[in-house]
Amino acid sequence: MKKVIFVLCSLALFACEDKKEVKSFSAVTVKDIYTEKVSIRAIDVLDGSLGFAGSNGIFGSVDLKTDKVLTNVQKYDTILPEFRATAHTATDFFMLSVTNPALLYKTGENGQMELVYTEKGEGVFYDAIKFWNNAEGIAVGDSVDGCLSVIITRDAGATWNKVACASLPEGIAGEGAFAASNTNIAIVGNKTWVASTKGRVYFSNDKGVTWEIYTVPMDGLGETHGIFSIDFYDQNLGFAIGGDFTKPEKNIRNKAITLDGGKTWNLIADGKEPDYKSCVQFVPGRKGNELIAVGFTGISYSKDKGQTWKELSSESFYTIRFVNDTIAYAAGKDRIAKLVFN
Repeated sequence: MKKVIFVLCSLALFACEDKKEVKSFSAVTVKDIYTEKVSIRAIDVLDGSLGFAGSNGIFGSVDLKTDKVLTNVQKYDTILPEFRATAHTATDFFMLSVTNPALLYKTGENGQMELVYTEKGEGVFYDAIKFWNNAEGIAVGDSVDGCLSVIITRDAGATWNKVACASLPEGIAGEGAFAASNTNIAIVGNKTWVASTKGRVYFSNDKGVTWEIYTVPMDGLGETHGIFSIDFYDQNLGFAIGGDFTKPEKNIRNKAITLDGGKTWNLIADGKEPDYKSCVQFVPGRKGNELIAVGFTGISYSKDKGQTWKELSSESFYTIRFVNDTIAYAAGKDRIAKLVFN
C-alpha cells in the first residue's frame, strides 16, 4: 500500500511540475521591425509569416522566425491604393482598398497580385475582410443604396458577389464601419458578427446567407463615435471597443461585452480606462479572461473580461494580432512592431 501511495504522490508531483503556470501581464516589450512612411491598419498572421498592407499601395510580409521584411507596391493605373483590410486562406493572401474604386487583390501567378473585384460609385468604401474557411469569405463596407455593402466569395476568392439589399437588414442613413484596424468582422465557425458605426451588430448564423440585427449601447454620441473593433473568444463571449478618435480622452460608452453570442450587450468599465481604442483582441489560450486593446492612445490590458484595465504602454498602434499567448505583432503610423507580453 505504501508503494502505491508513493507512486500516486510522485505522479501528482510530476503533473504539477508539468503544468505551466499562467501569469497575468505586467509589462510589454515593444521592438520595431519595420519603419517606413506608411500607415498600416491591416495585418494578418499567416503560416510562418505576417502579411500586411497599407497606404501608398505598399504591402508585404514579415518572416516570424527572422523578422525579415519584404515589401512591394501595388498600383492601379495611376492610383496608389490605400489598403486597410487583409485576409488569407491556406493558399492566398488578400488585400482590400478603401474609397472609390474599391480594389480587392489576391495572390496571383509569378508572385504578382491579381485583381479579383472592383467596385466603383459614389459612397463606395470598404472596411474589413475575413474568411470562414479556405473557400468562403466576406468583406464589408459602408452603406450604398440603403444597405450595408457586403460582398461574399464561395470559390476561394476567385470571384466575389455583392449581396442585394433585399437580402440584408434595412440600413440607417450614414451607416458603415470604421476602417481603423480590420476588426469590424468576427467569425467563430459559421457564425459572423459585423459591427457598424451606428451601434449595431449584424449577425449571421449561416455564413452570410441570412442576417439579423443586435444593438450595442455605444451609439448616440456623434458621427465619429461608436464601435471600432469587435472580437469573439467563442460563440458566446464577445467584446466591442471604440470611442471617438476626435476626442480620444473620452471613455464613456466605448466598451461593451456580450455573454450570449451578441444578442444582448452591456457597457463595461464605463467612464473608466481605457479611453479610445481602435482594436481589441482576446489573448489566446487564456480562457476568454484576458484582453489587449490598442490605439494611438497606447496599449491596455484586462485580466477580468474587461471589468478593469491597466495601461502597459503609451506606444501608438492601430491594430494588433497574436501569434501565441505572449507574442503579438502590432502596426500603426509608419511602423510594425513585435510585442512580447510578460
